[in-house]
Amino acid sequence: MTKQQKALLIADGICLSLFLFFMFSLPKQLFKSPTSYVIEASNGELLSAAIASDGQWRFPTIDTVPEKFVKCITAFEDQRFFKHFGVDPLAISRAMKQNLKAKGIVSGGSTLSMQVIRLSRRQHRSIWQKLTEVWLATRLEFTHSKQEIMGLYASNAPFGSNVVGLDAASWRYFGRKAENLSWGEMATLAVLPNSPSLVHPGKNSGRLIKKRNDLLDKLVKLKVIDLATASLAKTEPIPGKPLPLPQNAPHLLNRFKEERKRLDIHSTSLTTTLDYDLQLKLNDLLKRYNNRYRANDINNIAALVLDVKKGTVLSYIGNNYQPENASLESHVDIDQSPTQPRKYLKTLIVCEHAE
Repeated sequence: MTKQQKALLIADGICLSLFLFFMFSLPKQLFKSPTSYVIEASNGELLSAAIASDGQWRFPTIDTVPEKFVKCITAFEDQRFFKHFGVDPLAISRAMKQNLKAKGIVSGGSTLSMQVIRLSRRQHRSIWQKLTEVWLATRLEFTHSKQEIMGLYASNAPFGSNVVGLDAASWRYFGRKAENLSWGEMATLAVLPNSPSLVHPGKNSGRLIKKRNDLLDKLVKLKVIDLATASLAKTEPIPGKPLPLPQNAPHLLNRFKEERKRLDIHSTSLTTTLDYDLQLKLNDLLKRYNNRYRANDINNIAALVLDVKKGTVLSYIGNNYQPENASLESHVDIDQSPTQPRKYLKTLIVCEHAE
């Protein structure tokens, strides 16, 4: 073998090693943090949710990110997100100039892809970590679509306090799902991951309003929204104290938590066959009946509505949930309990022609 052939063989070996290292340098599962248990009605509306085991409100990874959030977060964090390969040389160059001028770190130049890597690694910031983020962000782009990367960011970005991810933030701060938020509300959420410990609802409201309004002005400049929309959005109030999440089917949620592993369901999110409007109406109805029968020492009430033609459950109310009154034992799921006289009232409703 000639020297030239040996050199080519060595070069091929180095290239192959680098390629293999590149391919296997990214963990198969980026995020391993526990997620909240979530159950939805048949129309996708949130029925009940339980906080994750680590004390965080963190919903499972979302597949589709609302377009408003995509527009807001790219305008605020990474305008060339859909054009770069995980690293934006222009942004890094601009950040270096700003840092040199300020004689300190005022900008990192990180893309959303790099931020996904940083969120998954949870390492202290350093030059070495920045280089690692550059490498792994490029690797991430190699096997993930832009939509998948956006979904990872939206699901794992911090939004202040113990709120992680866009879905949880939308419910905790505005009381509804993200796809129903206004431009002002979405812009408010988009600026939170940048500094969740300093600017979040309930504290530093002036700074939060300024950041939101600056982003709205930027959206006008980028021709994403018009001036009238931005002006109206600036008049919207920012959220105050985080809101409690809905508890419209708490017993079904607990049943899902208990049976998920046995049923081999990997996700902590479940879309049920429950009719959202019917579930809410029956909850209100049973509360009224519960108040009426309490004088007769009947402290609990439950209902189960079935569609016999489709073989589905339309409403599941295990009890009149009143956790503030422990003596009522309202945590007990009567729908699963054997009937005992003078303990509770249970109703089974069978629908032959459910609309």
